Amino acid sequence: MMELLRVFVALITISTLLLVFVGVFGEARKFDLGIWQILQIMPFVVPSLMPYTIPATLLLTVCVVYGRMAGDNEIIAVRAAGIHIIHLMWPSFFLAGVLSIVALFLTDQIIPWAFTNIERIVTLAMEDIIFDKLRTENQINDRDHGITINVTGVKGRRLIHPTIRYKPKGGESVIMQANEAQIEFDLKNQKFYLSLWGMQGNLAGKNSTFFLEHDRIPQNLPSRTDSAGNRVLRTQDLVRKIDAMHQQKRNARQQQAVESAFAFARGDFDGLQSNTFLTHQHLSNAATNEIYGLRTEYYNRFSMSVSCFFFVLLGSPFAILMAKNQFLTCFLFCF
Repeated sequence: MMELLRVFVALITISTLLLVFVGVFGEARKFDLGIWQILQIMPFVVPSLMPYTIPATLLLTVCVVYGRMAGDNEIIAVRAAGIHIIHLMWPSFFLAGVLSIVALFLTDQIIPWAFTNIERIVTLAMEDIIFDKLRTENQINDRDHGITINVTGVKGRRLIHPTIRYKPKGGESVIMQANEAQIEFDLKNQKFYLSLWGMQGNLAGKNSTFFLEHDRIPQNLPSRTDSAGNRVLRTQDLVRKIDAMHQQKRNARQQQAVESAFAFARGDFDGLQSNTFLTHQHLSNAATNEIYGLRTEYYNRFSMSVSCFFFVLLGSPFAILMAKNQFLTCFLFCF
């Protein structure tokens, strides 16, 4: 048991450190974080990676430990002493059971908590990040929200001669120029407001130009929660969301059935292709797809955690069969 723990702790430390650098620098590159923000999010990145490193590390551990024991003929000696081989393997099964529970807890509670705290740190740093980028590069581009800001300079919190290009999804581009602008942040509501003075603008591809003495444009702050998807939800929240999607699907189908009944009663068969009828169909399909995604995440959490036990159940006897000279081959084969 102590040998298993010693090897597991050593391997989990090495693998976690390697993945932490990948995860932290991925976040830093995505949001242009500074050194201080990187140090702040590091304690939250580590536990969020553990559910993915534990199963593979545990498999490598049993391959190393039992492979070494088999290679040194310790297994043969134990069998010759009349001890059943299962007595050598039960510590790995016990450790796998404990780690399966730990992995499930990490996935259910720690990952949502870690994502929430990383989001908070990034949001608090967003104001400094935006102004620093405008000072150094004279531009900032938020492709997700379709807004690009170019400036000739920054004085304090004021933007000098900004040019804003805004293109909402499905809409036309609007180009605005102003003498001066100021950005105000509302971190509580995850928004920032762009106040413009002496502004003129026009629609891309059109000759129409409009002038405004002052305007205030709201925008959402970039968020990583949407990209994380259902991973940031706790299991109980997943269940509630699944129930809500089922209710939305039932309501859409009921409304569609009512529309169909009225269309048949009136003989209005074209009504079956109306926007209202198709909207209900789209809502039903969207709810169905969302339910599939939520269920996948729900069952994936249990399968990820239980994989610790099944990796050990498969890896322990196979490592004994392959012996120590083949522990990497054993690991790759089982994985």
